[in-house]
Formats: sequence, C-alpha cells, structure tokens
Amino acid sequence: MSFSHLGLSDKVLAAVAATGYTTPTPIQEQAIPHVLARRDVLGIAQTGTGKTAAFVLPMLTILEKGRARARMPRTLILEPTRELAAQVKENFDRYGAGQKLNVALLIGGVSFGDQDSKLTRGVDVLIATPGRLLDHTERGGLLLTGVELLVIDEADRMLDMGFIPDIERICKLVPFTRQTLFFTATMPPEIRRITETFLHNPEKVEVSKPATTVATITQLHVPSGREAHQKREILRRLLREAKDLNNAIIFCNRKREVAVVYKSLQKHGFSVGALHGDMDQTARMAALDQFRKGDIPLLVASDVAARGLDIPAVSHVFNFDIPHHADDYVHRIGRTGRAGRTGTAVSIVTSLDHKSLAAIEKLIGQNIPRAEGSPDAELPEQADAREHGRSRGDEREGSRRGGRKRRRDREGGNSAGRNPAPSTQSPIADVAAAPVTPSSPGRGASNRPRPPSQGHSSSSEPADHSHLPAFLLRPVRARV
Repeated sequence: MSFSHLGLSDKVLAAVAATGYTTPTPIQEQAIPHVLARRDVLGIAQTGTGKTAAFVLPMLTILEKGRARARMPRTLILEPTRELAAQVKENFDRYGAGQKLNVALLIGGVSFGDQDSKLTRGVDVLIATPGRLLDHTERGGLLLTGVELLVIDEADRMLDMGFIPDIERICKLVPFTRQTLFFTATMPPEIRRITETFLHNPEKVEVSKPATTVATITQLHVPSGREAHQKREILRRLLREAKDLNNAIIFCNRKREVAVVYKSLQKHGFSVGALHGDMDQTARMAALDQFRKGDIPLLVASDVAARGLDIPAVSHVFNFDIPHHADDYVHRIGRTGRAGRTGTAVSIVTSLDHKSLAAIEKLIGQNIPRAEGSPDAELPEQADAREHGRSRGDEREGSRRGGRKRRRDREGGNSAGRNPAPSTQSPIADVAAAPVTPSSPGRGASNRPRPPSQGHSSSSEPADHSHLPAFLLRPVRARV
C-alpha cells in the first residue's frame, strides 16, 4: 500500500514524496486512517518503526482547515525529553513546508519571553515537555481549552521519568471531547491504567508485541570484571575491533559515568561527544548535531538518548552499563537497526549484572549470546577474587608483623641476642630528656619520681615520652 491510499491531503502527499518515502510502515498504515476518522488511537510498536510520522502526517491534513487563536493552541503534543520534542518539530517543518502553520516548542533551557511571544501570535501545533507546559499554564500565559487533538508520545518513558501525575493534570485541563492519540513501545500496568482513564473507546494498533526487539539487530554480550577500569578497557577493545562500525552510541546508567567514559575515550584518541540531562540545551543540541552529521562517530549518553531519537544510520550500540529496567534495553538498542537496516548491540556484563541480564532475556523472549572470542565470564572475577585474597593475606601478615613489633617495643626493644637499632631524637624527645623543675602539687604535677616502665632499665636510657602531647613536656617553674 502507498501513502496515497491512506486519505492524506495532496499537500502532505507532496511533502512525503519530496522526502523520498513511498511505502508506509505498518504502524503508519494502520494508525493514519483512524486518526483521520477522528478516533482515539492506542499505538503500540517497537521503537524505530515510524510512530512519529504516524501522527504528524494526519495532523497536518486535519490542520489545513481552521485558524489558531492567541494563547489557545489547536493541537498539543507531549514529549518526555527536549530532544524528542525538537525532533517532532523537525518532522512538522519537513512535512509541513507547504503549509502556513505556526508550530511552537515549549521546553526547558529556553527563556519564557521568547515562548510567550510565540503563544501570543497563535499556535496551531504546540509541542511541549510536561514541566514547562504546566509552568506556562500556572503563569496564566496558556489556555488549553481550545485543544482539539492531544498526542501523548513515548508514554512508557513518561512513566519512567515520573511525569504521570503531570500527564493526569494536563488531561484534565484539555476539553473532554478532544481526540487523544497515545503511543508507547511497552505497556506496563500504570500505562494501561492511564489509557483506560483518558482514552475513549480507542482503536488499538499493535504492530508488534510490547518490548520486542528488531530482528535485524545482532545482540551480544561480553563478560567483564567488576572494576570500572576493566570495563573501559573492554569498551576500547570492542570499539577498535568492531566490524563495519560507522558510528555508535555508548549508554551509561549515570550522568557521572557518562563524563568518566567520555574523558577516558578522549584521552585514548577517540573522537567522541557526550549527552546527558545535566548539560544545557545548547550543548545537548550541538552534540546531537555533530553526531548526526558524522563529525563525531561516538556519542556517550545517558538514557536521555534512549527513547525515540531518530538517527537512522547508527551502526552500533554499546551498553557500558546494563540498564536497571529491562524495558530500557529495548529502547537503547532500538537506536540501531532502524527502518530495516542492520545493526549491532553489545552489552558489557559483570557478575553483578546477571540478574538484570536474565530479566532482559525474559522480557525480549530470547537469549543474548556471548561474543565469540571473549573470555569466560568467571575469569575476570576469579582474578579479582585471587587479588582480593592476596591483599587480605598481605594485610593479615602485616598485622602479625605489626603486632610482634609492638610487643618488642613494649618489652624494651632489647631482646636477648639482638642489638637495639639506633634511634634519632625528635624535638619532642629532646624536651622530654631535659630536666624538669619540680612543681607545686596545686598545679597538678607530682614531685615523686616516676617508677621505670616494665622491661626498661631505670638509668641506662631515658624514658620514651614521645606518646605525650607537647604541652605536657614543657618545663614547669615551681612557685617560690
């Protein structure tokens, strides 16, 4: 089936033809007619199957009629991250080039003044992240009572990022009679509850089982030791030995780990960029643009890059850290093997990741084989254990030696058959050896001579007062 059989307008068909697409993907083929019929749609499809165009193209056809009003958008699209919101805007700019539509982007990292001015002029399509959208509504600069069509994209990512309460608030601000399009790759119970609450008799479009991976992606895992430096060494080896590696995204679980891996790869001569949530918006967009253009072949990223980013020609994905949630694995490796292309996904696995790996394999319904030529998973851990045991043995031996030395010190350090080692006097010891003027009992000092310590001769050598604080060793003048 071609796009011309889906009911799209001539302007939209011309824009699609100009981009070179001729055949719709399964999610587009099934969802677009229902959207044009003004039905609620629940779309479930694995990442990289064209979900964005499945709602952008029919929205452009619907918006050809009507006109926007100030501060009252006609349609609203919610995205979990700034990058996804910017990407959807790029789709509207590409396919809506022949239409005079006002498209506004409400995301963090941009001044409120610029966004307010766009809303004042009137907006046909408002693309927003939930937090910034609610900021504008609470400031009184935005009314959602004119929204005719609401799109909630990457709903499972919204759940992971804690946006579900915000989504519920927004759904109560838009008219009850609006049309709702709900797209997700997985269907956890919380997402199912939201769909039952805010969708009205939706058409369910499911082109693949939830949380399935694309068959064109080769999935492998490589065992590693627990230490971070061991994982970084394995990552560098994988990058150097990878076949047909054009570019790659390297995923880490934490922002701090992103920075460490980025600096490590840079230090070893790799051309690499970084992307995580703590970076300002300008730096994040610059890193993405460099990666898309091929200026940097490697991108170290947190899960902010795992959902929905459309970079078609990514050849490899490396999981430096196994994701905490099995669903995230599906989204991460979905950055490669897009639109029918082949791809490779390699995960570095330590002994601490075995449970997470088992959960991923259970979710996707297949085993992830070990890469050929990689060492047994136990070997690095056994080496760690041996090294740990050796260090513990050294500590015990050192403790025994220290104990014997302390006993010799307590016994005077002059055992039979041994000559005492010459010692150097410290300034405190010099003061200790000096004669002390007797003090009065009222000052807390005693005039009685102190008995010699056990095991020490009383007159052959001075007593060791180095353990005392210096102020107790100062001479005290007796009152006359």
